[in-house]
This record gives sequence, structure tokens and C-alpha cells, in this order.
Amino acid sequence: MIAYVQEENRILKSKLKGKRIRFTDDERRRLAVKGKVLGRKVLLAVASIVTPNTILAWHRKLIAKKYDGSAKRGPGRPRVKDGIAKLTVRMAQENPGWGYTTIRGALFNIGYTGAREAVRNILKEHGIVPTPERRKRIPWSTFLKSHWGSMAAADFFTVEVWSPVGLTRCYVLFFIKLSSRRVHIAGIIAYPHEEWMKQIGRNVTDVVDGFLTDARYPIFDRDPLHTEAFRELLKNAGVKPCVFRHGRPT
Repeated sequence: MIAYVQEENRILKSKLKGKRIRFTDDERRRLAVKGKVLGRKVLLAVASIVTPNTILAWHRKLIAKKYDGSAKRGPGRPRVKDGIAKLTVRMAQENPGWGYTTIRGALFNIGYTGAREAVRNILKEHGIVPTPERRKRIPWSTFLKSHWGSMAAADFFTVEVWSPVGLTRCYVLFFIKLSSRRVHIAGIIAYPHEEWMKQIGRNVTDVVDGFLTDARYPIFDRDPLHTEAFRELLKNAGVKPCVFRHGRPT
């Protein structure tokens, strides 16, 4: 009977024409259990599909698996709920300056607990880059949508005024809040200069009644009157000017 089975196996293997036989885990387990009972010497005489060493190695792995604790473990770390993942992605997209730790803290404040690495993995799965790169790549439309309620714009227009010396052109600086469309006339002057602009900056950022106290991102054009000293004064007051260059804010 053994000789017949061996010959039958040789014929079946020849039909494979040199192709390697692929075994399933169940097939390996069945051969390992029966091969261990026979022992190495008998396997040398009867085994024809794989070598005795391979069969016994399968059996050793079968024993090791019994004690590795895998039977008590699930398929991996529990997957983050879809709702938390969506909220995490939304926070990252709407707040490009938020890092993994900040997002984790924001989630904790509304009742979700999780590790910083979990936030990183969620953002990585959705193709969202870390904070420094995200700040550089954020689309202007996304920035507007995220900060619309705290944005304002500023510009000049001119009016012709009759004065004792005749018709005089005056410059009017105004601010407008984008969300409410509220307009504020910041100042009118015939000859704008840097000191006047700095005083305007102090007025609109006054902590009591300044027009920009709740407007964090004012938008300016490239007018030379918006000097570096003027923008620096706004920054010191917690306002971040956005200056348009080549159609894009900086």
C-alpha cells in the first residue's frame, strides 16, 4: 500500500511539470499532525511531497502557535470609529496649524480619548501631511471657509474735496468685515504717511473698541503705505495681515 501511494504521488508530481506545490494552513496542519506521529525515519521512507524536515518544522510552529497567545487576541488594535476619524480629518483640514497633539487635545475636550499616534495614523490614511507641510499646501478657498468669521479687508479710495487751496484729493482708508459686511472708516488724510498708518493700526487694534479686535486675518493689497512697521504693529496686537502677491495671500 505504501509503495502504491508513493508511486501515485510521483505520477501526480510529474503532472505539475516542476511547478511548486502551494499548501494552505489547514493542509500544513494535517500533514504536520500525521507526520509527527510517524517520526523522521518513517517519513524518510514514505514522504514524497515535502521533506521530513519541512513537515516537522510545520509541527514545531503548530506547537509554538498554541502558546503565543494569538488565540486570545483579536485581529489587531480596535479600529477607530468612523465618526471620530471623520472629525479628526475635519479638524486637520479646517485648522492647518493644528498638530497631532493639539487635535488629540481638542478631541479629548469633547469626550473622545485616544493616543497621539492614533491621530497621526488617521491623517496618514487620508493622505493628510503633517502640520508644516499642511500650512504650505492649504488651498485659499479652504482657508477662507475656515476663517471667514475672523477675516477683514482693508483698502484706500480717494475723494475730491474743496479746501481753502482749491480742489484737494484725500485718501480714505476703510476696513470691512467679510462675514457681516460691516464697514469702518479708519481715517481720511490728504497725504498719507507711515506715522499716520501706525496710529491707524493702534486705533483698529485697541482692546476696548478697536475694529479688528475680533478679526484675526485682515487682507491688504500691495500698496506701499502698508509698510512693514504697520504690519508689525498689527502682528504685535495678535492680528495676522495677509498681503496679496501674484493673486495669492502671504
